[in-house]
Amino acid sequence: MSDDLDRRLDAAITRGQRRNRMHKEAERKEQLSADELRRMHTSHRLALSEHIETAVARLANHFPGFRVETLFGEKGWGAACWRDNLDVKGGRRNSLFSRLELVIRPINDYFVLELKGKGTVANKEIFNRSHFEHLQEVDRESFEQLIDAWVVEYAELYSASE
Repeated sequence: MSDDLDRRLDAAITRGQRRNRMHKEAERKEQLSADELRRMHTSHRLALSEHIETAVARLANHFPGFRVETLFGEKGWGAACWRDNLDVKGGRRNSLFSRLELVIRPINDYFVLELKGKGTVANKEIFNRSHFEHLQEVDRESFEQLIDAWVVEYAELYSASE
């Protein structure tokens, strides 16, 4: 009877060690896939932030007085352009602020690529939106088309306000 107990103990220890090895292997694979997702995010972020900078600079070239800035940090990577207009009516001076900001947000726990856009024309927020896709499903071309569409929409709304 004690031989049977020893055999069962040895089998239980072997199963526990095997389970431990399998668990560590699964964690290692998960870590590798998380690292791969971070690399994918960085690749998309670099390409799309460059596209954003180009699109925003082209918008600013069409409207004299707009200044362009590159954005990077906690909020994300991208570009913004802005302009302060002075409106004088009835002897009163009023400052009218306009700004377009587009950024690719930093990676998060959900492993999504997020584009954030915010547009203000003459002190009025005209849009504040986000678009995101899971990193494994990202179509970079669709993000580029969306960036272009938001820039064109902003140009139309800004020119309608002048």
